[in-house]
Amino acid sequence: MRSDNETDAISKIMTNSILDIMQTYDHENVILCQEKGLGVRAIIAIHDTTLGPAAGGMRMLPYASEQDAIDDALRLARGMTYKAAVAGVNHGGGKCIVIGDPRHDKNEALFCLLGRFIERLGGHYITGEDVGTNAFDMDIIGRETRYVFALPSGEEVSDFTAIGVMQGIRASLQQVYGSADLQGCSVAVQGIGSVGGKLVKRLIEAGAVVSIADIDQAAVEQVARDFPEVSVLPPQEVHTHPVDVYCPCALGAILSSRTIPELQCKIVCGAANNQLADEQCSDLLMQQGIVYAPDFVVNAGGLIAYADSYTPEGFQRQRALTNVERIYHTLESIFALSGQQSIATAHAADLIAEQRIAAMRQAKSAMAGLSHIR
Repeated sequence: MRSDNETDAISKIMTNSILDIMQTYDHENVILCQEKGLGVRAIIAIHDTTLGPAAGGMRMLPYASEQDAIDDALRLARGMTYKAAVAGVNHGGGKCIVIGDPRHDKNEALFCLLGRFIERLGGHYITGEDVGTNAFDMDIIGRETRYVFALPSGEEVSDFTAIGVMQGIRASLQQVYGSADLQGCSVAVQGIGSVGGKLVKRLIEAGAVVSIADIDQAAVEQVARDFPEVSVLPPQEVHTHPVDVYCPCALGAILSSRTIPELQCKIVCGAANNQLADEQCSDLLMQQGIVYAPDFVVNAGGLIAYADSYTPEGFQRQRALTNVERIYHTLESIFALSGQQSIATAHAADLIAEQRIAAMRQAKSAMAGLSHIR
């Protein structure tokens, strides 16, 4: 039996400011999860479920304010809708934001409670790993809810994300240089966490000349020991380094009206979410002659693998890999549409996503109409 506190802990946010933000981002639902006894504060944002249940990881960070956390949840959930649509998976977009420091604030009771919150949504939102959470946390959540993505033992979602980014880099090289070969290609990787670290390994194996940067000095030293051939750059200067490919793999909003003029690369293609500080940045990149591989396209490998695990027959590695490798061809279509319509690649990717969602919405509407015919 649930306590009164727990029963009251999940509620829709009904303040005018949040409703205004929801309308701006066109969200279906925003839910506040709170339990004072445990100090739990979390936001679940569900953007769109036209294509299927909302999918999105659980992110845990020490946000400066609840408003910052809500803004991030809404922005990331919307991004997941577009990511799923372009990736061809049957999911919409959602996100769970937990306000707290993952180094100090994690405990079993926290994730059990979050699992119960998610279960009560009845499958409208499915969670998984994200920044600040891991497979162990998802195992605890899985005790309380069916609605959590999980790969079989020995599989890591970051592997599939890194593979997708590699496909994005190859497609971008083909677009710019007429060859997808990475041999001798210079790549600067900013952020060498779970995805960035795996990406560095794959790039070196493919013959690329790799530079790295991260605010975590211990991580930099470890990668430098593992791969002595990499060069290390200061984190604040990595985007200014002259390379073929600049690969942002840390947190978002790295591409802004300030940083874009400082870029000395031909291609931007990385795993970080929400790399563009605002919508105008994609146009700035195009004006500067830089090919931008939209982040929500190239970093969809993890979502594709998770979606594969949620099929009735369960996870099939080769099928998941095949679908992740299609990111290359998806980017080819985006580059082609960008050229045909003289629009930035980010806008082209948005159009492809919106067309799929609109077509499904129209099909559902038609089916609903047929259901009334006797």
